[in-house]
Amino acid sequence: MALDRRVVLDLESKYTFDEVGGRGNTHKLGVTVAVVYCYADQVFRVFEEHELGQLENLLIDASLVIGFNHRKFDMPVMQPYMSTDLSTLPMLDLMESLQETLGYRIGLDNVARATLKTGKTGHGLDAIEYYRSGRMDELKAYCQEDVKITRDLYEFGLANGHVHIGSKDGRQTKKVQINWLNPHISSVLISSSAEAQYRLF
Repeated sequence: MALDRRVVLDLESKYTFDEVGGRGNTHKLGVTVAVVYCYADQVFRVFEEHELGQLENLLIDASLVIGFNHRKFDMPVMQPYMSTDLSTLPMLDLMESLQETLGYRIGLDNVARATLKTGKTGHGLDAIEYYRSGRMDELKAYCQEDVKITRDLYEFGLANGHVHIGSKDGRQTKKVQINWLNPHISSVLISSSAEAQYRLF
């Protein structure tokens, strides 16, 4: 049986966009910690900034790198630490997949709460504060939980062919059809009769 080399990735940054001059400087944000879930041995692996060379080797060997907004955030943040062009890695970005279908961006917490009935344990700014106050165990736990949520969302989508998104007040959900079995196939078909209904959320 072939080894399953898929990984799920998330990281936390040292700085905010305001501190590095805006969103055009994603590569200046710096990495405090990165976490991956490895399907090969079904374990979470945690990497601090000085260990990112080990992470690079893992990513090079991956058959698919799964994340939520990792193509335009996590990968550019990590790129200064890497000799490999991370944009060439095989990726499935769950946020981009949903954005292609919905026509607008949506957050991980929204999709997780509507689909999995669980959400993020905090905000990215909390992670920066954990780092700056030396609370590395809390930082690692926070990042690992985001990876777990992303993994569970991915697996739900694979098993069911859809996920759910929530309204702003959290009282309603809508089903969104997706195709994550083949990451080269764009997500397709909103299960609602009109895309405009989503824009009311």
